Amino acid sequence: MDPIRVVSSTTVVLPIDNVDTDQIIPARFLKVTSKAGLGENLFSDWRYDGAGQPKPDFVLNRAEARGAQVLVAGDNFGCGSSREHAPWALYDYGFRAVISTSIADIFRNNALKNGLLPVIVDKGVHEKLLAAPGIEVTVDLAAQMVTLADGTAARFPIDPFARYCLLNGVAELAFLLSREQAIAEFEGRAS
Repeated sequence: MDPIRVVSSTTVVLPIDNVDTDQIIPARFLKVTSKAGLGENLFSDWRYDGAGQPKPDFVLNRAEARGAQVLVAGDNFGCGSSREHAPWALYDYGFRAVISTSIADIFRNNALKNGLLPVIVDKGVHEKLLAAPGIEVTVDLAAQMVTLADGTAARFPIDPFARYCLLNGVAELAFLLSREQAIAEFEGRAS
């Protein structure tokens, strides 16, 4: 997992509430054993027509979306099932942060464990972001701050352990394994 410190990028705006994980990555694409390539099927049912051709009116198919690393989503993003493939697909596409007023708990936890930063902002900041697709934003994980191009800044909450793991690019399991000697010493004293 790559460390996240600061993500500066234009935004892609998907102003739809209650986007569930099956819309993010439809179930028919979950038969893979690798995370690589899932971004190609991100929002597949919205992004492609019945013949598999890109729909020109869908936001990810527009030129201004290319290279954007920040997705601004509607309320209750990532609801539905617990599929870990949803943050994998967003990450594989190139997103490093998702900003909303609310992000479903299981999706948020899966995102944090897979290098995708879920950012919760207040309604006022969210409305500014929704109204300005393609705006330049800076997401500073160390400072827990989102800054818009106009200077608007907002702090966001994040679990301290998840923040540590993201800042250092270390998965939870790798962190625990790095403490194996200390754990063994503790267990030795406890027995």
